[in-house]
Amino acid sequence: MFNNTKAFSGFSVNDLQKAKQFYGQTLGLDVEEGEMSTLTLKIKGGGNIMIYQKPNHSPATFTILNFPVKDIEQAVDQLTQKGVRFEQYEGELKTDEKGIFRGGGPLIAWFADPAGNILSVLQEPGK
Repeated sequence: MFNNTKAFSGFSVNDLQKAKQFYGQTLGLDVEEGEMSTLTLKIKGGGNIMIYQKPNHSPATFTILNFPVKDIEQAVDQLTQKGVRFEQYEGELKTDEKGIFRGGGPLIAWFADPAGNILSVLQEPGK
């Protein structure tokens, strides 16, 4: 039934203009304004992601978008210079002072968009 469709993902924010600035300028993604007050993230090598404004938005409590990077140290440093604050976790997902989890599996660092949704950068295998 869906094997020939071009499915896409979406998530909500509480301020579309803040989202446009963050995803377009801070993260450097290709962002297009869509119909009915939406944004579309054009992901190279992948599909599109729709962002829509929701008046009673509640941030996702899980990672909604992961960005694979070749060098997590460099990515975290560059995003920090742009004002991105990385999450600090304790316990099983304990992160270091930069916000990088080094406890097994891929190196990963989580951060939030202006609406509080959780995103991550994670180091590609082989680095």
